[in-house]
Amino acid sequence: MAAVTSSPRQLPTKLFINNEHVESRTSKYLSVYNPKDHSLVSDRVPIAGQEDVDAAVTAAEAAFPAWKALTEPERRTILTNFASLVEKNTVMLAELTRLTMGAPYKAFGEFETGLFAEAFRYYAGWIDKFTGQSYPANDGFLKITRHEPLGVTAGIVPWNGPLALAGMKAAPALATGNCFILKPSEKTPFAALALGDLIKEAGFPAGVFQVLPGDGSTGALLARHMKIRKISFTGSVPTGKLIQKMAAESNLKRVTLELGGKSPAVIFEDCNLDNAVTWCVNALAINSGQICFAATRIYVQESIQAEFTARYKAALEQRGQSIGDPDHDSTTMGPLADEAQFNRVTGFIERGAKSGSLVTGGKRVGTTGWFLEPTVFSGVPQDAEIYQQEVFGPVSIINTFQTEEEVIKKANATEYGLMAGVFTQDINKALRVATEFDSGMVGVNCISRYFLSAPFGGSKQSGLGRECGKQALEHYTETKTVFVNLTYN
Repeated sequence: MAAVTSSPRQLPTKLFINNEHVESRTSKYLSVYNPKDHSLVSDRVPIAGQEDVDAAVTAAEAAFPAWKALTEPERRTILTNFASLVEKNTVMLAELTRLTMGAPYKAFGEFETGLFAEAFRYYAGWIDKFTGQSYPANDGFLKITRHEPLGVTAGIVPWNGPLALAGMKAAPALATGNCFILKPSEKTPFAALALGDLIKEAGFPAGVFQVLPGDGSTGALLARHMKIRKISFTGSVPTGKLIQKMAAESNLKRVTLELGGKSPAVIFEDCNLDNAVTWCVNALAINSGQICFAATRIYVQESIQAEFTARYKAALEQRGQSIGDPDHDSTTMGPLADEAQFNRVTGFIERGAKSGSLVTGGKRVGTTGWFLEPTVFSGVPQDAEIYQQEVFGPVSIINTFQTEEEVIKKANATEYGLMAGVFTQDINKALRVATEFDSGMVGVNCISRYFLSAPFGGSKQSGLGRECGKQALEHYTETKTVFVNLTYN
């Protein structure tokens, strides 16, 4: 067996339930490896089972009444304390993720961990501002609405942004007075498990914020649990469908699903070409293409196709020169997450070569670790797998178009609708195209960005509901209407 990767601290390998680090009652474990060199990181990642989930839910139910009743300043202080503690431990948390995901600190880890902290600070600011409404009483009744917490909620996060996505789920849930159970991905569990001490130090009461590691079986237990009132899931479309089914078949718990993407970037001939190239390259290279809103379908107007393709190819090849050890500050692209992910992406590339022309990339980098060159195909037909399916790696296609009407049809011709971008200096055209995109988010002269202050989510099979912004608070609360008979005496 490979030697365990050295680390300056003992890896956190216990569940965090009721403000205590505890062993799983299942005695079942997972093994995780470092994607840069295949070395074993740990073979003691616990799988939370039914008894563990029940214990966490029982603790959350007991904690809910007091947490719900806490004053706004008290709850806000706890969330902001937690954000500050996370920021103080950014390097440690990012390293724990990097061990099993390979995300370079400067290029991704620092940003991702900072976004997690900022989510708590942002939603702490909403705590005394998320108000209800009142309605005219000319019919003799004063009508007001209140936003009330649901109770015990849960979030299942993927491996590609394990802390940032956890913040998008946990922060609005806790800010609105819910208790929250976090299930991290089995591929990247350590940063989430390390949060336990910070949760206690920040002042969260026991049972309010808990962490249960595990695999798909743990997620299924949460989705089916009769006392969990809301579950938020980020991951693949097939798993999202199963989560929704389990939620419906149990207690009809609320579900938010943030699923896959196949984001189109439309490049018109009147765009700022340097800007378009920069955004499209960054949108494919960040996190080695392992992001749901990566710009993986690029449509270039025929008159500038040759120039754009040459610049895009050169920029990606330049970025590819910094592929390497994610522990080095100079590295901007690390490995794919693991062998399974590497095999999946390279399988797409092998099959894609039969349907389009290879522009650049397609090869493994080195012989150790799961490193892969940024890869681009051109002239890919609309029915090709690589056109329709999410690859989740640094792989894109470039196709051409002539007219605005033509490219809108092409851009909308998949079952995904998470992100899109239009590049042009004609604002009227930009807004026309943005309106016609079947997508939850659209960038004008930019792409593949999201903001804590604005709704994040997609259409079609890219998901249900929205995260971020005020809309996330609405998804974690029940709207109650109270009406008062003003004619009563």
